[in-house]
Amino acid sequence: MGSMTIFRNCTILDGVANEPWPGCDVLVEDNRIREVADRPIQGSEAAVIDVGGRTLMPGLIDAHVHVYAIHLNQGLTEDIPLTQMTAQAVPRIKAMLDRGFTTVRDTAGGDYGIRAAIDSGFIPGPRLFISGQAISPTGGHGDHRRRTDMSDLCGCANALHAICRIADGADEVRKAVRDELRKGADQIKIMASGGVGSPNDPLEGRQFSAAEIAAATDEADAWNTYVCAHSYTARSTIHAVENGVRTIEHGNLIDAEAAALMAERGAYMVPTLVCYAETAKHGDDFGVTPTIMAKLQQVNDGGIRMLELCRAAGVKMGYGTDLVGELHPAQSREFLIRAEVLPAAEVIASATSVNAEILRREGELGVIAPGALADLLVVDGDPLADLGLLQDQGAHLSVIMKDGQFHKNLLV
Repeated sequence: MGSMTIFRNCTILDGVANEPWPGCDVLVEDNRIREVADRPIQGSEAAVIDVGGRTLMPGLIDAHVHVYAIHLNQGLTEDIPLTQMTAQAVPRIKAMLDRGFTTVRDTAGGDYGIRAAIDSGFIPGPRLFISGQAISPTGGHGDHRRRTDMSDLCGCANALHAICRIADGADEVRKAVRDELRKGADQIKIMASGGVGSPNDPLEGRQFSAAEIAAATDEADAWNTYVCAHSYTARSTIHAVENGVRTIEHGNLIDAEAAALMAERGAYMVPTLVCYAETAKHGDDFGVTPTIMAKLQQVNDGGIRMLELCRAAGVKMGYGTDLVGELHPAQSREFLIRAEVLPAAEVIASATSVNAEILRREGELGVIAPGALADLLVVDGDPLADLGLLQDQGAHLSVIMKDGQFHKNLLV
């Protein structure tokens, strides 16, 4: 028998149900939840933590982060070596766990090395699902070369180019997907439309041909994984989903037709509204160019409408933030933005059970149930009534447990 902990007198918010369950006990053995009961659980060898009626909920999941994106003004990373980039990323990664995010999906840049460093305990941080380098066409959202730069894009020693790679044509895309999977990617990320942070591509542009996207999704499926796609417009989203993409990242400029297709195909939307709100607020302070700020306003205006379209069509929505550089402390503010139009229970589910589905780890992550991994938060109040309890850099979290280990415990 391994180590055991009983959380006593909990109000459980399980990540699925819309209503909390008061007066419960939860038994954790090693790194798994062994029992959930509406009565006191007996265990003479278990450490007992009296939660005092506080909320016990699953650890949060952010399905769109960039652990290596250390500056909002990405041009500042052009002369930064990868070793310095990694060193600057370490406190960012720990801060995510401090906020209660016990799992994150990195959607461009996160690699085997940083995942292994977290898993082995060298640095504290959330469980990490990596995409490796995102795949972009020449001139696409992942191509950050200046117009006057005629060199080949190389991420071997330059932090600006470490997050994305270039592939053109179906054969090159297939090879790039195989290479990222060889290097340990959990899922594949492609760029299917223009972007805000890239200097040269039109936001409304459609990137990659049908054959190129189909090559990526076919190869990912062969490895029993999937493709997520950066996409803003209805045109690029329809193009991506028709060719097998499983999750759409951002999606601010979709229409009802695109939402209906996503629902029909079972594709997920991962909105990232907080990154636009925060960049609009602070972009000038950090040297973001006028071109990028103009693109930003265009997608910012469409974000809330996208939530409404997806909800009306029945598209499942995960929780993502996409915060880069100096803006990462706003990670939990996404809850408040979504709550302007969505019920709190749906917003919380997006960051727990729905994101677990996206990661294909339903029943293990994002839920409090027997057999699930012991990723648990004790919240000083009811987040269904006040999402502010998930703000303030984890100040309202008395306990943060990841994989059965305490990262924080103020109830001892």
